[in-house]
Amino acid sequence: MTATTADVWLPYPAEEIDGLPEGLNYLFWDGEPDYPGDPADCAYYVVPYLKGAEVAVRPLASMSAVQVVQTLSAGIDHVEPGLALLHPGVRLCNAKGVHEASTAELTLALILASLRGFPGFVHGQDKEEWRSGFYPSLADKSVLIVGYGSIGSAIEDRLAPFECARVARVARSARTTARGPVQTLDDLPALLPEADVVILSTPLNPSTQGLVGADFLAAMPDGALLVNVARGPVVDTKALLTELESGRLRAALDVTDPEPLPAGHPLWHAPNVLITPHVGGSTSAFEPRAKRLLAAQLTRFAAGEPVRNVVTTTG
Repeated sequence: MTATTADVWLPYPAEEIDGLPEGLNYLFWDGEPDYPGDPADCAYYVVPYLKGAEVAVRPLASMSAVQVVQTLSAGIDHVEPGLALLHPGVRLCNAKGVHEASTAELTLALILASLRGFPGFVHGQDKEEWRSGFYPSLADKSVLIVGYGSIGSAIEDRLAPFECARVARVARSARTTARGPVQTLDDLPALLPEADVVILSTPLNPSTQGLVGADFLAAMPDGALLVNVARGPVVDTKALLTELESGRLRAALDVTDPEPLPAGHPLWHAPNVLITPHVGGSTSAFEPRAKRLLAAQLTRFAAGEPVRNVVTTTG
């Protein structure tokens, strides 16, 4: 099979995506029970967005000719369980460039809403109570970004006007950026005690699952705010609940473990926590960026050029 005769499975009708190259056979599939064609003929599979791991992985075992698996999410953890079903040489690509703006916006919204007491104001409005007073500001705070990829960098771009005292950066590998040094996870014990706001924007992988446990949280100073826009399992929920219920720390969470957070879970009503339902990337900014990414990637694929955003290649 050549790229010019290949089936491409898209979660959007092809006519809704400007700039798709000619010569490919575009089939629409957004996770429905019936497939749009024979999975064995699919060469480029775009995973349906926000449809869960079961849908994402379901056709993989039958995709004997697939060359590229493309997610529309920054994370790939929902697809990874199915990679062992694929033949060697399949490239798994993520959606770098699609979610940075939306996720960074939400991160700043969570920080500001939490520090300035917005949840309490909303409850006060419901009860017709005027809850005036002094509240913490983001200005003069020390911020630590744990997970300094493209989303972490976009978050720092948006922090710039807020007069933070300091922004520290942590990633898997140390490096130097235009804004300053990026340190490693090994440096966290020295960085956490100085951080008023800790932002989690890491991928979920073996090195980050459960990263934020009791020791991590204990190292944060009293009154510090933990913001999670990464994945729920990066944080040990039980350890976080202990800190929240003691009143020592605050949290703003776009992701939780478990997720969706079930009714009756103690995290819902823990003190000093603001929860949003995993909407970091779910904004009006998502679709146009996702479609531009697909057009660009498929243009490269049809021309026989290397696709971008390759996270791993099956072996």
